[in-house]
Amino acid sequence: MLENLRGIFRKRRRCETDTPPPPPPPPTKESETIPRYPEYIDAETPESNDGFEASWAEAGSFHSPHSDRPFNASERFVTILDNLDARVEKLRKDALNLQEKKDYLLMSMDLIKSNEMMQHMSEAEREEIILYIQRVSSRLGTVELNVRTVRDNSQEDSLSQINALIDSMIKMGDPVIARQRCQLYLNACCSSSMDPSGHMDTVPEADAGPIDKKFESVLLGCTLDDQKNIKKRLQALMGYLNKQTVSH
Repeated sequence: MLENLRGIFRKRRRCETDTPPPPPPPPTKESETIPRYPEYIDAETPESNDGFEASWAEAGSFHSPHSDRPFNASERFVTILDNLDARVEKLRKDALNLQEKKDYLLMSMDLIKSNEMMQHMSEAEREEIILYIQRVSSRLGTVELNVRTVRDNSQEDSLSQINALIDSMIKMGDPVIARQRCQLYLNACCSSSMDPSGHMDTVPEADAGPIDKKFESVLLGCTLDDQKNIKKRLQALMGYLNKQTVSH
């Protein structure tokens, strides 16, 4: 009888050894819904992905990292979208900074074309400089940046008028007069302040210095984002004109 029991145990062991492991469970619907974050994005700055990677990992788990309460689908996607929203806002700011750099380059080339020293050059020298400016402008034109600011028709018209006023000032040719005009425009920007409710108000002219009333009136019709960008543009222009005035 003992030999019979040993034989039965040997057969059972062989059956357990030869039985293949059960197949893995099929992927759940949730794991198919939440894709993995692509590694090639921001490969040069991996530290910027830490928060985003965490949100994907957190969203793909079944439990909250701070409690034993399971996540529902809404919480997971809200976590992801909050992080995406922050990254979109950062992308907009980076694009706006690049747009400001492009505008500054365009303004610098306009100032060179209107510089009075160009009039003292020979025809051949002036033509060579103009052709060079055109080549640089063409290369700059290959860079297209478009961060759309929501404006109504009135705000579009106000911005167009502001750009026309600044362009006419750049093309004056006399850096001293242009600097004086730029200072009036800049004072108009500084005379506008934002109240806690987000509306624009004005401060006394004595605090900001003399201003150009027409420029200020048109400026107040622009969006707040446009007003900030106009002020930055004038500050950069004033720095250039100050150097030109000193050189004269």
